[in-house]
Amino acid sequence: MGQHILSGNPPIPIVLRKSARAKRISLRISQLDGRVTLTLPRRVSEAEGIAFAREKEVWLRGHLDKRGSDRDVTIGAALPIEGIERIVRSGAGRRVILDTDALIVPGHPEQIGARAQAFLKLRARDRLAQASDYYAGKLGKPYTRLTIRDTRSRWGSCSSAGALMYSWRLILCPPEVLDYVAAHEVAHLAEMNHSSAFWDTVTRLHGPYAAPRNWLRTHGSSLHSYRF
Repeated sequence: MGQHILSGNPPIPIVLRKSARAKRISLRISQLDGRVTLTLPRRVSEAEGIAFAREKEVWLRGHLDKRGSDRDVTIGAALPIEGIERIVRSGAGRRVILDTDALIVPGHPEQIGARAQAFLKLRARDRLAQASDYYAGKLGKPYTRLTIRDTRSRWGSCSSAGALMYSWRLILCPPEVLDYVAAHEVAHLAEMNHSSAFWDTVTRLHGPYAAPRNWLRTHGSSLHSYRF
C-alpha cells in the first residue's frame, strides 16, 4: 500500500500493507531493523489504520525507545560477545581474533562489519552445535540438522522433522542465555508444544531457566540494533 509518516518528535515512518488473511488491524516493530508495519484487513480503510496507529503512538514510541538506535559495527565500536563488551580494533594479517577485551579485525575499514559478522556466525554455529549436541545427548533424541540465521521474531525453532534453527546473534548473549535457548529448542524434540511436560523437560536438561529467559526478554531486542 505504501508508507505513511506519523508526525511527532521524531516522525515515525510506517509501512502500510493490506492482508486478506488479517482479521484485525495490527502494528509490528521489527527488532532487526526497527521498521514499523501497519497491517490492515482488506475492508479496513487506510484512514482507519492510521487512526489506530495514532491511538497506539505512546506504546509505539515506548517500544522504539527501548530498542534504541542502530549501532554500526566499525573500528572503535563496543560490541558484546558472549556477554562481554569488546572493542572492535583494527588488526594485521588475515585472521579475526577474539581477545579478552577486543575483537581484532584485519582488512579495509569498509570490510570490518562484514568480516566481524562472518567470524561471529562461525563462532555461534560452533557454540550452538556444541550446546545442542550436549542437550540432545542428555535427552536421548538426536536432531537432524542445525541452521544459523538472522531471524526477526524468534531466537530458535525446532521443526517436526527434528531440524534446529537458531539466530546467530545469540553469540552476543551471555553463555548461559545461549545454553538456555539450545536446551529450549532441543526439548521440542520430545515435546512439540509449550505444555507443562515441555517445561519440565527444559528444567531436566538445563536446570532453572528463569534468569536467562528474563535476560532475553529484557535485553534481547537490543542485540538486533548492531548493524554489520
